Amino acid sequence: MDDNQVNTIAALLKTMSHPIRLKILCLLQEKEMTVGDIREEVQTTNANVSQHLSILRNQGIISFRKESNFIYNKIADQRVLELMTSMRKLYCNS
Repeated sequence: MDDNQVNTIAALLKTMSHPIRLKILCLLQEKEMTVGDIREEVQTTNANVSQHLSILRNQGIISFRKESNFIYNKIADQRVLELMTSMRKLYCNS
């Protein structure tokens, strides 16, 4: 791996490593979700969820689509989905 690849991967992992962002990615692994849906699951404020979603979006990890008054978020990078699946297999019982 060259330095650019190492730096890119390090930035990705740093972004994902926050506990709330990691939980959001676990949730989005299953389906698209709105901010309200995510807030209920992670039990924090809409503003906090929005801030974490913005960070994930800026790194190209997630994307969103608007439908009426709702914004649906999903994981945009297939490599992140594969990484989340691997982590779940290695570290989670379910």
